[in-house]
Amino acid sequence: MKKETWAFLDTGNHGAAYNMAVDEALLDWHSKGEIPPVVRFYGWEPAALSIGYFQKAEKEVNFHALQEHGLGFVRRPTGGRGVLHEHELTYSVIVSEEHPEMPDGVTEAYRVISEGVLQGFRLLGLDAEFAIPRTEEEKASLKNPRSSVCFDAPSWYELVVEGRKVAGSAQTRQKGVILQHGSILLDIDEDKLFSLFHYANDRVKERMQRAFKDKAVAINAISPRRVTLDEARAAFKNGFEIGLNVNLKPLVLTEKQLYQIEVIQKERYENNDWNLRR
Repeated sequence: MKKETWAFLDTGNHGAAYNMAVDEALLDWHSKGEIPPVVRFYGWEPAALSIGYFQKAEKEVNFHALQEHGLGFVRRPTGGRGVLHEHELTYSVIVSEEHPEMPDGVTEAYRVISEGVLQGFRLLGLDAEFAIPRTEEEKASLKNPRSSVCFDAPSWYELVVEGRKVAGSAQTRQKGVILQHGSILLDIDEDKLFSLFHYANDRVKERMQRAFKDKAVAINAISPRRVTLDEARAAFKNGFEIGLNVNLKPLVLTEKQLYQIEVIQKERYENNDWNLRR
């Protein structure tokens, strides 16, 4: 069977607002049939905190700590919890809900797309597997997260190695298109991450941070050899081609498309009405 060709875009390192604007623009262009399905890789410069669409920014986020660390900040168009984007490879996948390989259900579509992430970990020699909440207690905890931190617990079909979460992803559906994006951690600064949120008191913060060590882990904490960002890029690009059974062809953005990204960036993701709206 002939493989479908999808677009591949690596935008390198940019600020938080730009990164979210590109994902939104890709979704819009794909909804209009202007581009094929896309796999995108990107990084964050400066490092930044992103929060989920439904999070309460001023209640949950310690903006003084953000400023002290020189971090960017943005609200994602997807759900989920807070993510510190620093030592990581970030990916996004944009594909129509009507694509023949995409199941109707959100959870099953999540599994299909995340197969690319799974294969990437395996190409790096890590025995990753999908997290599947089994007990009613585990399922209930997904609906009522105790922490503002994304990597605090795995959701359905997120990736775990030795029972600990190694990639966090989130999804939205707009204009008939699925946008799934996520963080693949190479390293993590836990102290910095936990300084970025408000807690009831220091004891609660310390307890959550201790528990976090048992729930999440970065690639270089478990890999027998140190994995560079370039190695990760190569492995996960190959992983998506294997996992989605596609060929990836580079996408070159036009001047018009770059301008459209700039407009979205300024109007939405650099706008406090969006970022602080809840």
